[in-house]
Amino acid sequence: QVQLVESGGGLVQLGGSLRLSCGASGFAFDAYAIGWFRQAPGKEREKIACISNGDASATYAASINGRSTISRDNAKNTVSLQMTSLKPEDTAVYYCAADPFCGSYLAEWDYWGQGTQVTVSS
Repeated sequence: QVQLVESGGGLVQLGGSLRLSCGASGFAFDAYAIGWFRQAPGKEREKIACISNGDASATYAASINGRSTISRDNAKNTVSLQMTSLKPEDTAVYYCAADPFCGSYLAEWDYWGQGTQVTVSS
């Protein structure tokens, strides 16, 4: 059974930091890229970071670039997203997902987690 489980969300102060984790099971984790997405109320789900399989190269959306780091541990089947300098606009439900190629479209992603809420308070 395929599972992706996010953790680490919660209420964070403006300017604070958090570390989101994604635990995976039930599929060949090291053969998949893992992405982080978020969906704010009334907005579309957007991809904010992706780490490839193979060389673990990372890409970031402009909205979090420079203040975030994605990493993966293939031995533990986990991916983490460290975010700093949090802003109210970072408030959203955060999801991790798996796809072999860091696809550009949501429909390309094979597996999804249930999401974890992040709320940045000012």
